[in-house]
Amino acid sequence: MGNFENLYQALQQVDGFIYPNEIELRWGILIVLYPYITGLVAGAFILASLNRVFNVKALNPIYEISLLASFSFLLVATMPLVAHLGRPDRFYEMLMTPHFTSAMAIFGFVYLWYLMVVLLLEIWFDYRRDIVLWSNEKKGPVKYIYKILTLGVFDISPKAVKWDEKIGYIITVVGIPSAFLLHGYVGFIFGSLKANPWWSSVLMPVVFLFSAMVSGISLVLFLYMVISWIRKQKLDMQCLDTIGKFLFYILIMDFTLEALDQVHRIYVSEESFDIISILMSKLFVTLTIMQVLLGTLVPVGILGFFQFHKPNEIIRKISYFLVSILVLVGIFFMRWNVVIGGQLFSKSFLGFTTYKASFFGAEGFGIAILLMAIPFGILAFMLWLLPPWKKTHE
Repeated sequence: MGNFENLYQALQQVDGFIYPNEIELRWGILIVLYPYITGLVAGAFILASLNRVFNVKALNPIYEISLLASFSFLLVATMPLVAHLGRPDRFYEMLMTPHFTSAMAIFGFVYLWYLMVVLLLEIWFDYRRDIVLWSNEKKGPVKYIYKILTLGVFDISPKAVKWDEKIGYIITVVGIPSAFLLHGYVGFIFGSLKANPWWSSVLMPVVFLFSAMVSGISLVLFLYMVISWIRKQKLDMQCLDTIGKFLFYILIMDFTLEALDQVHRIYVSEESFDIISILMSKLFVTLTIMQVLLGTLVPVGILGFFQFHKPNEIIRKISYFLVSILVLVGIFFMRWNVVIGGQLFSKSFLGFTTYKASFFGAEGFGIAILLMAIPFGILAFMLWLLPPWKKTHE
């Protein structure tokens, strides 16, 4: 009797004809989080590089925050994947047994390169002089933590500090293509799945890259405003306006690429066009309302207006804060529409299933919320250990 009840409940999720193995989705909310978090990492680092490599001085107040945010979220980037595995204790196999024809396996090496060579080294060289000074000034256990972080290098002469700057600059230059590779590969995985017309597109890696930059910039904008509010520090309006300007330009490019992708699908009108048209109507709330309208058009309208007329500071502060939240939500639903939406229709092109996730369980929203909260906790610790506002300057 129980089997019939389970079958009946499963059939309630079905619309039209689908294959039996398509009733339940294989990739859920955790796989939505995976490209979302990696996008935040790449975007935050690219914003930091605008200050160091491209010499955008207006972004000085958010340089260290961008680096520390990128590092904090990178530490959590693989957790959704590991939590999704049936045997998460075997995740290290991907690193111990390289498989160079697998994009997913190669990601393990890209991840380690970005973590160990790019972010850790750049943060260390950027803070090395301050760590040495703090190791001499602090008292108690914290003093020994800073002693360990010096790695035995205590030379803070002008020549040594100058070398720190040069090496940090080189690492940032190397880190820019590494950031592109880190997140572009996620779009590559989806875009290379030729059996799924919703995913299969040569523009998918590029769309993922630009959406990553958009989400990372919005994250840093949000963090800068929240941290300044907590510390009761005045916001640098020139910095906010500059972030808003870059966010506006990249949002337009991101939206243009996504629109171009959809126009191309309409023009080609392959055999899957009819099922994709119905899919877009089923994704009306998450795609049209959350992603396109609230997550893109409203922020573009607000930021575009600010390029021609700047109201008083209070209005701009509120608007920038609202824009950062809307864009972060919009990019999350963009990932949702790609991952979840691409699994809703059958390979027969004749039916749909639905996605229902509970709050509890290994694949529930509860664990997803926890995974999103962890990097903010790590960032809070990093800001306590390496506070940008306490950095000394010669």
